Amino acid sequence: IQGTMSNSGKSFVAAALCRIFKQDGYSVAPFKSQNMALNSYITKDGLEIGRAQAMQAEAAGIAPTVDMNPILLKPTSQMGSQVIVNGEVFGNLRAMDYYRRKTEFIPAVREAFERLESQFDAIVLEGAGSPAEINLRENDIVNMAMAREAGAKVLLAGDIDRGGLYASFLGTWLTFTPEERRLLAGFLVNRFRGDPSLLAPAHEYLDRATGAPVLGVIPYIRSLNLPEEDSLSWNGALNAPSTEPDALNVAVVILGHTSNYTDMAPLAIEPDVNLRAVRRPSEWGRPDLVIIPGSRNTALDLAKLRESGLDALIRRHAEKNGWTLGICGGMQILGEKIRDPLSVETRQKSTDGLGLLPLETELASAKTLRLVENVATPLGVPASGYEIHHGVTRPTAEGLTFFGKEEEEGAVLGAGRGRCWGTYLHGLFDNDAFRRAFLNRVRSSLGLAPREAGLVSYDTERAISRLASIVRGHTDMDAIYRILGLKGRR
Repeated sequence: IQGTMSNSGKSFVAAALCRIFKQDGYSVAPFKSQNMALNSYITKDGLEIGRAQAMQAEAAGIAPTVDMNPILLKPTSQMGSQVIVNGEVFGNLRAMDYYRRKTEFIPAVREAFERLESQFDAIVLEGAGSPAEINLRENDIVNMAMAREAGAKVLLAGDIDRGGLYASFLGTWLTFTPEERRLLAGFLVNRFRGDPSLLAPAHEYLDRATGAPVLGVIPYIRSLNLPEEDSLSWNGALNAPSTEPDALNVAVVILGHTSNYTDMAPLAIEPDVNLRAVRRPSEWGRPDLVIIPGSRNTALDLAKLRESGLDALIRRHAEKNGWTLGICGGMQILGEKIRDPLSVETRQKSTDGLGLLPLETELASAKTLRLVENVATPLGVPASGYEIHHGVTRPTAEGLTFFGKEEEEGAVLGAGRGRCWGTYLHGLFDNDAFRRAFLNRVRSSLGLAPREAGLVSYDTERAISRLASIVRGHTDMDAIYRILGLKGRR
């Protein structure tokens, strides 16, 4: 599955096909050789992969493994990324250095794919960005080069909601070599609003020009409630205004290197939450709850907060007893000090935090990667999630309540004091009971009536099945099975 551009719907289409193949009796696995994203996930064996591949594995009914995403790039600056190979940190490379060294990672990609291929009836491969990026074709390891390596037929997906789709289809096709054009099995029109019959003239033109048919017109799907496909920025789908008069005003401070902003996705489905992104002081408003999400570079993001003036607004909000929550890097930012003796993030050896929690963080080259279940929280309701961070955070004063037990050398998973909390747990809002208990604690403290638990559920399983049903109903699956040499439903 390739796309005319980033965010064209590749990840969701791949997930839908994984679920459809599973429903039809085939064993199937997702695969994306190289992923650039700040949304990641931890496998059971403590390895890091892209969040989208974990969701696609769920669609396939299997546990996510590092073979599904052997290379993950997590940008740390405008010019460089942390390179993760086979789930573990390889190092930090500037963009040009990584581009020059890409071919070194081909064996890891090939071996991961071959392991999956030996175990499953079908593999749904996902491309990255666009295969028409001419400047990246020479050392390509994720788009048409990967299709050739795998002998995979290609479906090219495009987002018609953005406009210019058919020119993008044709322009992408024009960049393909004759061999690559033979791999192109068809096109998928994504996010269409209206009567598909109106597109017939465009589809006939496209077929005449390229020899490849349009195999599906997938409608625009509202309120899908799935983690957004891999991206480097807050997606508009997470802006969730509420029409309820007593809704909580929840401001998410968007940092320059925000990571795992999908942690907020479950909040977007709550009818009593007005979820919005805040990037500058003019967007601050009157929040009831301020969330500082994870960061791939806390020192740089702290500098940006101070430069923008948002640091003063966060501090004033907390000092007036406003609810404040920091997740992962956000917790480090709320603390007193972030020490970086090994220059893990920057050359700055020490950075002052906002000083809202008596915590000190020391970054280390080793990365903590693990799943965490049933952690005791200040709410008395357990939470689960996963950790992805460098170094350890320790309290510098008494009077804190903790997430879980204190670990070795006094390190903590999270801590709270009054209405200011921080935790390393990504995905803590995925749990319906914890999410509602937390929101009700905020509501009660503000004099608002708590809401009944269980009214909404962040149910990715149901959402994936809904997505698969829609894609199946609007895609020529018989043609796709013929292309794959499979018989359809077993």
